[in-house]
Amino acid sequence: MGILSRSPTSIRRSEDGMKLLTTALFAIAFGVLLGLSFPSLWITKSYLPKTLLHSFAISHSDHKAIAIPKIWEPSNPRGAERLPPGIIASESDLYLRKLWGNPDEDLKKQPRYLATFTVGYNQRHNIDACVSKFSENFTIVLFHYDGRTSEWNDEFEWSKNAIHISVKKQTKWWYAKRFLHPDIVARYDYIFIWDEDLGVDHFNAEEYIHMVRKHGLEISQPGLDPERGFTWQITKRREHFEVHKETDEKLEWCSHPPRPPCAAFVEIMAPVFSSDAWRCVWHLIQNDLVHGWGLDFALRRCVEEPAYEKIGIVDSQWIVHQFIPSLGSQGTAQKGKAPWQGVRDRCHMEWKMFESRVDKAEKDHFKSLQVESPSNSTTTH
Repeated sequence: MGILSRSPTSIRRSEDGMKLLTTALFAIAFGVLLGLSFPSLWITKSYLPKTLLHSFAISHSDHKAIAIPKIWEPSNPRGAERLPPGIIASESDLYLRKLWGNPDEDLKKQPRYLATFTVGYNQRHNIDACVSKFSENFTIVLFHYDGRTSEWNDEFEWSKNAIHISVKKQTKWWYAKRFLHPDIVARYDYIFIWDEDLGVDHFNAEEYIHMVRKHGLEISQPGLDPERGFTWQITKRREHFEVHKETDEKLEWCSHPPRPPCAAFVEIMAPVFSSDAWRCVWHLIQNDLVHGWGLDFALRRCVEEPAYEKIGIVDSQWIVHQFIPSLGSQGTAQKGKAPWQGVRDRCHMEWKMFESRVDKAEKDHFKSLQVESPSNSTTTH
């Protein structure tokens, strides 16, 4: 009978299996001990971000959420309700500032008045003469409808300190609606919005402001030289007067109380607005009606009654309307019409559209109040 025995190879395999089993049991035991000990382990702040620890503390502190105060101030400008009122800068200006140094030291002088001209390069010498009549108390802005701007700096020293805005084939009311928002020009007491074809031999801007203040005019214009042409009687300069506010036109146009074009009326070629009046007039300008025709008949809506006391013509500082149809040449010939004729047709169309909009808006407003709309036509039509 044979004797059973294990070979050296079998013995070695058995020993290896025992080692593996022992190692596994030891690992399991260590894991159990580690799990039992985990609650007592301390994790220092240095191993976790502070924001994570803060969030963990908020969510696990008696299960109570901490309310963070929020800002919502309805009296702030629209869109800025979430800001603290003390940080809001709701108004700006057109003052030129430095790119270096202390902002408090930027401005050696802060102009009190604003003069804007809508210009083409061909009228540069006329504009040069105009600018010479405005003191350092004025910020000068040129709106360029022909796209030529750099040449001005080559010829005129004052142009280097002026503000140049260039968009081709646009009118001054298009520019005014987009670049002269009342909050942007709020620092200026008076705003001149002038054409480029004005003769100023008998005009001084500082003296003009003096007369406007003296006579309490919120909306005004210089008188026009009667020998050089005018459209409305009220704009004609009167000799030996400082200011006039009424005139005689066609009998069917004048009424009591006096109304445009017999009173409370200035033309749109060279108007001057107080800051308060401009805040209203800017809203009256229609975004799509670029020529401004009809606007002069509605300006009286932007001053306190009686409007004929707050709107007038300054006779002591007068100008010449040169009737240069330069902007008309910026039009396009269509249907056999010259460019200037197309521009003029658009002007008449806008006048009717503006009148219709104002009348409708007024009627709709009074209808919403359930009261009868007064007769308050904005034009002579």
